[in-house]
Amino acid sequence: MAQDNSAKNGKSKITPEQLRSYRWLGEDDLRSSSHRSRFMQIGFSEEDWAGRPLIAIVNTWSDINQCHSHFKHRVDDIKRGILQAGGLPIELPAISLSEPIVKPSAMLYRNFLAMETEELLRSHPIDGAVLMGGCDKTTPALLMGAISMNIPAIYVPAGPMLRGHWRGKTLGSGSDSWKYWDDLRAGEIEREDWNEVMGGIARSYGTCMTMGTAATMMSIADSIGMCLNGASSIPAADSGHIRMCSASGRRIVEMVWDDFKPSDILNRKAYENGVSAAMAMGCSTNAIIHLIAMARRSGVDLSLNDFELKSRRVPVIANVRPSGDKYLMEDFFYAGGLPAMLAQIKDELHTDCITVSGKTIGDVVARAEVYNDDVIRTTGNPIYAEGALAVLKGSLAPDGCVIKPSACEERLLKHQGPALVYDNYEELKASIDDPELDVTADTVLVLRNAGPKGGPGMPEWGMLPIPQKLLKQGVRDMVRISDARMSGTSYGACILHVAPESYVGGALALVKTGDIIAVDVAARSIDLQVDQAELQRRRDEWQQPQARYERGYGWMFSRHILQADSGCDFDFLETSHGRPVDEPAIF
Repeated sequence: MAQDNSAKNGKSKITPEQLRSYRWLGEDDLRSSSHRSRFMQIGFSEEDWAGRPLIAIVNTWSDINQCHSHFKHRVDDIKRGILQAGGLPIELPAISLSEPIVKPSAMLYRNFLAMETEELLRSHPIDGAVLMGGCDKTTPALLMGAISMNIPAIYVPAGPMLRGHWRGKTLGSGSDSWKYWDDLRAGEIEREDWNEVMGGIARSYGTCMTMGTAATMMSIADSIGMCLNGASSIPAADSGHIRMCSASGRRIVEMVWDDFKPSDILNRKAYENGVSAAMAMGCSTNAIIHLIAMARRSGVDLSLNDFELKSRRVPVIANVRPSGDKYLMEDFFYAGGLPAMLAQIKDELHTDCITVSGKTIGDVVARAEVYNDDVIRTTGNPIYAEGALAVLKGSLAPDGCVIKPSACEERLLKHQGPALVYDNYEELKASIDDPELDVTADTVLVLRNAGPKGGPGMPEWGMLPIPQKLLKQGVRDMVRISDARMSGTSYGACILHVAPESYVGGALALVKTGDIIAVDVAARSIDLQVDQAELQRRRDEWQQPQARYERGYGWMFSRHILQADSGCDFDFLETSHGRPVDEPAIF
């Protein structure tokens, strides 16, 4: 029997005449008759739509998105659930954003997908939406669009792929790519070994199975209440994933009748739950940018300060690589998954927050159990005593920057060294393997012009490669600073998202090779030790680099993208920009 949640969201059930799609299909006029005729042209009969909610399935499948390969079939499982519950499924394809394939950066197109999602739902006769995502930028983009549209919506996570294997060793997405690539560069493995690693590291459909950006954002969607409880942890290849898809299809139909919208779920408390969960899971640094953008779509002014406060309170308890030293997302699922982890930090959660299932977070954690306490630790036995991320500020980053101290060598958490500056990645790549490069383990590598406008699109270049000269000396980590992002599967003392970015004249633009940079993670500080008179002289001489785009989407992107500390949304898409968009006129 369907659960009646209308009392929980303070609304009574709507009638068929109150369905949004009724404006297209239910009126007795020429225009609605034309719409019905076109539905009949597709092959639908009146029995298919009359009195039934029309449910959009926003599907980010494509032939070139490896994380979503199974969506071609999972969409049928969602449709089955929608039909079982009395709805009519309508599949609407959207840009798929394969993280490793889309260039120069999938981040360049996150807001594109957010706009596409919002406008697909607004312009069609849609009463509710199922959002199919998982690969890094798809999750925040789909949610941002659905939040702005604010019709009933449920998110279906792609799920992590199966763990990788090579010669008896377990391989983790991304993390082991970086590791074995450095081994290859250092001469410790052969090219044939490397090719075998590449074949064994990604052996099923689904997202990266480390706690990268995909796993992080799927888990955050779960933590803030936008998918069925625990759905984010189910491996993509598990039959439970199929059942979750059909259950999501059934649930969205109930949500439509209950008029249960994102605005009923997503408030400041829900987003604070997302931040707490992110810290505990050893999240990707990208979580900050995406959560801030999502929250601001909900009218919640989430900021770097919220992350900093939680990072001091919530330890990392998910022993999942790259913050952890052994386990992957498949192990996390078997250990109890996200609900079990949330139960360990329940004192840091707002347990009265409602979720799409109709249950509260309190209901979810009350039933959760940990089955392996080495994978999901207690707060008394964390893998890192503070949260996964730390926000640093100082003369080099007045508006803030981010480091993942849980995934870097402890000796580098307080460091001072001379800068080696690169103006672009091409320069870096051309010199990084030079055996005569003037660099030591104390050097601070700096890459600039890689931010939201300078990249463009803030590419994941921030895990700058260790110079080959140092690799052969056994160095595997060093301080690296940029206004870029890095993959959530990455690790090391990489300081990212420096704001303001160098392209717009931020302090990073003024650094010269040899300048001393001081970093103190405990003190949350990052400073360029150059006197103000010299900095002013450099600023007077500085010239902004050439515009990246003079036409097209990139031109629009460059004019409207916000800085990293503000979530990198377009200024005109934030809720604060203007009044809500009216429903489309139908004449």
